[in-house]
Amino acid sequence: MTTVLIVDDQPMQRFGFRMLLESQDDMTVAGEAGDGGEAVRMTAELRPDVVLMDIRMPGLDGIEATRRIVASGDRTRVLILTTFDLDEYAYDGLRAGASGFLIKDALPEELLSGIRAVASGDAVVAPSLTRRLLDTYADHLPPSGSSPSDPAHHPRLSSLTDREREILTVIGQGWTNMEIAARLHLAESTVKTHVGRILAKTGTRDRVQAVILAYDTKLVRPA
Repeated sequence: MTTVLIVDDQPMQRFGFRMLLESQDDMTVAGEAGDGGEAVRMTAELRPDVVLMDIRMPGLDGIEATRRIVASGDRTRVLILTTFDLDEYAYDGLRAGASGFLIKDALPEELLSGIRAVASGDAVVAPSLTRRLLDTYADHLPPSGSSPSDPAHHPRLSSLTDREREILTVIGQGWTNMEIAARLHLAESTVKTHVGRILAKTGTRDRVQAVILAYDTKLVRPA
C-alpha cells in the first residue's frame, strides 16, 4: 500500500486528488497539508511514501518544503505538481531533490502511474521533457568557474568507468535505456546495471537527478 500526503493550498484541488487516490486499491491518503511548512511537519510525523507537492503556496513554498523533506534523509519521495510543464520553478524543484514533476491537468492514469513510479524509486519526468526543461532553464546552472573544466576530474564523476561516464552522458542527452542499449550495442539489462552503478557512485537518487548532475558537471551542455 502506497501512502500519499497531498499538499496544495486549494481545498478543492486536495479533494479531487483524495477522491482519485482513494479509488485505488493500492493507495491510501496519509493526510493533507495546505502549505509547505505543514507539509514538512506532517511528512516527519506520517512518513508517507510520496508527497504530492504544489509549488506556489503561501508561506513556505513547495520548493523549500521539498528541499527540507529531502534533506531530512527520510525515505519519502516528492512528486511536484505544477500548473505548466515548463513552470519557472520546476527546475528548482528537481534541484531541491524532487523525484519528478507532472502538470496538474495530467490524465488521472498518468498521475497514478507517476505516483507508483516515484514510490518504487523511479523518476516520473520523461527524458525528452527533462532535456527540454534543462535546456530552457540553462541559466540556472552553476557558472563555469564553479566546477572543474574537465568533467572527468569532478569529484562526483571520478569513480565512474569510461563506459559509465559515456552512459551518464547519453542519459543527460535524453536517451532511454532502450535507446542506449540499441545504439551502444548492449543488452538492456546491462544498461540497467550500469545506470544503477552510476546512481550509487554519484550519490544521485534517480534518473532525473543523474541528468541534472550531467549538466551541473558540464558533462552535457544545453543545446
